[in-house]
Amino acid sequence: MMHQFKNNFKFLPLTIVSVFLLFSTKGLCQSKKNKKKPNIIYIMADDLGYGDLSTYGQEKFNTPNIDALAKNGIKFTQHYSGSAVCAPSRSSLMTGQHTGHTYVRGNQEAANGEKGQIPLPDSTFTIAEMLKQAGYTTGMFGKWGLGFGTGDPNNQGFDEFYGYNDQKLAHRYYPPYLNHNQEIDSLAGNDWTNTQTYAQDKIQEATLNFIEDNKEKPFFAYVPFVLPHAELISPQDSILAKYKGKFKEVPFTAGDKYSSDYGPNIVEYKYCTQEIPYAVFASMVDRMDVYVGQIVAKVKELGLEKNTIIMFTSDNGPHDAGGSNPTFFNSSAGFKGIKRDLYEGGIRAPFIVSWPNKIKSGTTTNHVSAFWDVMPTLAEIADLPLPKTTDGISFLPTLLSKNKQKQHPYMYWEFNIKNGRKAVRKGDWKSVLYNANTNGEIELYNLALDPSESKNIASKHPEIVKEMEQIMKEAHTESLVFPFK
Repeated sequence: MMHQFKNNFKFLPLTIVSVFLLFSTKGLCQSKKNKKKPNIIYIMADDLGYGDLSTYGQEKFNTPNIDALAKNGIKFTQHYSGSAVCAPSRSSLMTGQHTGHTYVRGNQEAANGEKGQIPLPDSTFTIAEMLKQAGYTTGMFGKWGLGFGTGDPNNQGFDEFYGYNDQKLAHRYYPPYLNHNQEIDSLAGNDWTNTQTYAQDKIQEATLNFIEDNKEKPFFAYVPFVLPHAELISPQDSILAKYKGKFKEVPFTAGDKYSSDYGPNIVEYKYCTQEIPYAVFASMVDRMDVYVGQIVAKVKELGLEKNTIIMFTSDNGPHDAGGSNPTFFNSSAGFKGIKRDLYEGGIRAPFIVSWPNKIKSGTTTNHVSAFWDVMPTLAEIADLPLPKTTDGISFLPTLLSKNKQKQHPYMYWEFNIKNGRKAVRKGDWKSVLYNANTNGEIELYNLALDPSESKNIASKHPEIVKEMEQIMKEAHTESLVFPFK
């Protein structure tokens, strides 16, 4: 019958052929239009160093689930966070702008007695708002830190929010409550004295529920873990038991001015004391790795694996608070600096992306990228126009192992504390300026020859220093809210 149809097709009246082709083409277009966009899960650790994952060289503990993401996807070796501390790094990610342009450029509390940190303005265009234009359901689970009011996640494109809005509250893993959209979710057994409910467990539960509830439609899950940010504290479970007695400990005691234990006299934004901080830190990273494994397992259980992108990174370099010791764990992986530094140890971040059947398994790339590249990358994936406000460049060609990857002419960071700090990367050259307000001198390093930034060669290359100085001026827009101080 089909053979006869083929033979007779040319004898059909032209109008019938036209109608047949019209409906066939319309059907193909409709099918293409209805093809489900990939789900996107973006996981961000808090204060996790480049060297705190075993796939990036950690030797004192293992992170098998995150390592598996790298084995099944692509690992970036030259990816950068948005900033060297929490809030501006998150602002850079959400807006697709570097810290010379993004609104939030420091960890600064809201004015006039308002709760939380300085909020993103209502005019801000975020990744969540962008993806909603492509039909995504959006959820945010973890630490926000970009303000209440206009800055609230529900006012910045997220359909659901569960976690900490105020990042000072996130200094505690046993707070009395978490934020759920515009409501307060009281945590059982937590009252600043008693510690029953580990908040990150509740956040993880909400994350998995969101994935389950939205399995039939494209979703964007932004999962900024609080782990392993101080305070250093873990539930007394099998994860912590693995590390008790494993390390020679240096206790974090009440003698430290930033310590305050749970109880009637607690100072909420400080950190609890800890007798075994090294074991607890390792257990916190381990716990985070378990959470990543649970997310991957949930995606597989729902049959979403082949159409789900999972990204993993950290917001800045490792911290040394609450008894943490980044030197002991080699958390900066040999790079100079830690959190708050604009040297590599403060801003170079692990970055792993898994996307089965799209990303070649076991790939490693040295493509230079940063948080502000995520927005244009997701725009391209979701078939959306490139936001005009972004400083980023899509790294989708790198994910797909294609040869048309564009490169940044330079990368720029600034941080408004301690008289102002700036940094520029241009090719293999890296310049760092501390005390920008008080005529500090620009340092210059060749990262290809000196990745640890141990040899300042500014005096040998005055022409490059001059070029870097000009970039620092051009990339910076003045901020009345976050002046250098």
